[in-house]
Amino acid sequence: MEERLQKVLSQWGIASRREAEEMIRRSRVRINGVLAQIGQKVNPQKDRITVDGQLISAQPRPALVYLLLNKPAGVVSTCEDPQGRQTVLDLLPPELRTGQGIHPVGRLDTNSTGAILLTNDGDLTFNLTHPRHNIPKTYQVWVKGHPPESVLQTWRAGVLLEGRKTRPAKIQIIHQLAEQTCLEIILQEGRNRQIRKVAQQLGYPVAKLHRTKIGSISLQTSPKAYLPPGKYRYLDEHEIICLQQSIKQIPINDSAGF
Repeated sequence: MEERLQKVLSQWGIASRREAEEMIRRSRVRINGVLAQIGQKVNPQKDRITVDGQLISAQPRPALVYLLLNKPAGVVSTCEDPQGRQTVLDLLPPELRTGQGIHPVGRLDTNSTGAILLTNDGDLTFNLTHPRHNIPKTYQVWVKGHPPESVLQTWRAGVLLEGRKTRPAKIQIIHQLAEQTCLEIILQEGRNRQIRKVAQQLGYPVAKLHRTKIGSISLQTSPKAYLPPGKYRYLDEHEIICLQQSIKQIPINDSAGF
């Protein structure tokens, strides 16, 4: 049975669909010795698929792995970095870094910290990063200054950003210092550097951004325990089920603003 190449690479745990497309663009993938094209259909049972010269279609699919990592600042949320910066995969032990197809689900920008999922479940990654299936993500955000309630309400209702209004957000003040305010922000979308851009636009630029939860999956493992920066843990069965159930829910209606 023929399927799109990037889907096959994702299902076999080689990379997420987005990363598989990038691998194809960079001429790293060949089908029967010929450079592959994005959208090309293949039959994994018959076609010889290689990545960087390594045959992958004949390999057994690795066991599915689901991890939660507390990303430190300065670490990039990719599998590799052309600039040689440390990646989220570099924080994993060798047995998880190679041959498993583990990749990040979505991204946190380099200067941001906190919760990021890692998996080799390509179908789950595709669904969780699809705009219609984004699950709530919770952030602790320190902004410069003291935004008044009127500004927070504007932010909650949605802000025109790069020609498109942001979805409604849940925002509350957690703490205030002399020159900064800590906000808890819950978003149900993941546009590039969205919180930083909106905060800057509203006149209260971000000083520090930390993601604490993805859906119900939290860095806080107990009332007194918190996953340390740079460390990871395996998701438990209940957390995996919650993720799988979240992508089966009715897609959000974009016309409603979310």
